[in-house]
Amino acid sequence: MIGDYTYSEFFSILAMQGFAGLILFSVFVLMALGLAIIFGQMGVINMAHGEFMILGAYVTYLCSNFVSSYAPALFPIYFFVAMVLAFMASFALGLLVEWAMIRHLYKRPLDTLLATWGLSLVLQQLYRSVFGAREVGVTLPDWLMGSVALTDIVEVPINGLFVMGLTLAITVAVYFIMFRSGWGKRVRAVMQNRVMAGAVGIDTRKVDRMTFGLGCGIAGIAGAAFTMIGSTGPTAGQLYIVDTFLVVVFGGAASLLGTIASAFTISQAQSTMEFFMSGSMAKVLTLLSVVIILMLRPQGLFTLKIRQ
Repeated sequence: MIGDYTYSEFFSILAMQGFAGLILFSVFVLMALGLAIIFGQMGVINMAHGEFMILGAYVTYLCSNFVSSYAPALFPIYFFVAMVLAFMASFALGLLVEWAMIRHLYKRPLDTLLATWGLSLVLQQLYRSVFGAREVGVTLPDWLMGSVALTDIVEVPINGLFVMGLTLAITVAVYFIMFRSGWGKRVRAVMQNRVMAGAVGIDTRKVDRMTFGLGCGIAGIAGAAFTMIGSTGPTAGQLYIVDTFLVVVFGGAASLLGTIASAFTISQAQSTMEFFMSGSMAKVLTLLSVVIILMLRPQGLFTLKIRQ
């Protein structure tokens, strides 16, 4: 016996909370990948990142309603179309925001923090005016419903497995874009030495705009995935922005591997502790642990070695 649980019940609980943590980990990674690109590569503190995620969620909601009303035969596959549209909408808004506001604030992190925080408030009010203050949810196709029984006690939701698979695919795609493509080399060149990158013919302004747009587009995909595990409201993005920044800073701002490792550590710790204590206490203990580790290792779990 462990407390009030038998060994079988205890380990089954750990397994179920572990899978719940993997689903939370998937959302963290999708959010943090976009933020790591924007913050880690560009040094821009984007406090409106959660609102880009919610834009993707609302696009998915609109797509769900449209297909169910006007093209019900396509409903089983609408989610794939919704993810593409969510990416395009958030990507386009990201390009607009970078052109209209962010490009004037490079090398001024406090100003970008304040400006994007104001942008987040504007977008929240816009969502509230268009979609209403009440939370909305999407209707999932039948093949995403139900669960897979691993044991007599442990069951894994199918939509959670889909989100994890989606996260793996997006992570691999981001890796190849950032580290195995010519455009990724240009991005890293601009990050390491903007003046020299411009001197060899790289259009640094275009790289900045496309990088910011890509980070926002990935947040839109995270919003589409978010609709599977939670309801969407105007302020839902703010529930994840602090955790997402925590994941990026804890893992190492410019490290893709660090972002993944940090998201896994924080999500598993938070999910497991939430079962044995209150959600607020679990978050407090997680934050305290991360703060203590960052005091000992302020550069995060992983750092890129850059020759000075």
